[in-house]
Amino acid sequence: MTMPDLSDLPNLDPEAFRIPDPAGLIGPGDPGHPPRILLLYGSLREASYSRYAAEESQRLLTVMGCETRLFDPRDLPFPDAVGAEHPKVAELRELATWSEGMLWSSPERHGAMTGLMKTQIDWLPLSMGGVRPTQGKTLAVMQVSGGSQSFNAVNQMRILGRWMRMVTIPNQSSVPKAWMQFEKGRMKPGSLYNRIVDVCEELTRFTWMTRARSDGLVDRYSESAEKARERVGASATQT
Repeated sequence: MTMPDLSDLPNLDPEAFRIPDPAGLIGPGDPGHPPRILLLYGSLREASYSRYAAEESQRLLTVMGCETRLFDPRDLPFPDAVGAEHPKVAELRELATWSEGMLWSSPERHGAMTGLMKTQIDWLPLSMGGVRPTQGKTLAVMQVSGGSQSFNAVNQMRILGRWMRMVTIPNQSSVPKAWMQFEKGRMKPGSLYNRIVDVCEELTRFTWMTRARSDGLVDRYSESAEKARERVGASATQT
């Protein structure tokens, strides 16, 4: 596999960096296009470290062969304050439907993910017009903190990912004292940066592995039984 241009990723060691190879990962019937990853971040500050982490992840995912979209949450209203036809809500939902995996990056504020992060997630329905925009898709979670290292936000986002029936990867990133880890919007080299590389690498691999198999991975007996009852009820009504 040809190594892409790494000039915008000076923290990477070209000798150690490997592009995830889909050859041994893809399932039967894989659509063949690059993995589609949606990135969400949880702060509107001008110097937003959660956005910087998401942007750093976007660069890495792109080099790893993914197609990415970074959602700008400015002007996104609170859930239920407007209808789903609101332009920002429609944009977010369209991106969620387009995606095959997601990466959520939130600050930890008062021991939890931010309200902005939760607002974006709350606008993603479990079902939308017969389509489940999150079910079976991969998810990576990361957080930034102003103080010592914590895992409250990533743990909460894992719970949400499980509730939304997403395949949340084992790896995650928590960046303590984020103000020390970024300079002019870029992350400094070191073990914390390397962990973000690990997360992106694993998200890419899991997306290659699961996207063609997601229907089988999340198939549920309870839903099959419910559909069977509905078919029987519809047949009885017709007769």
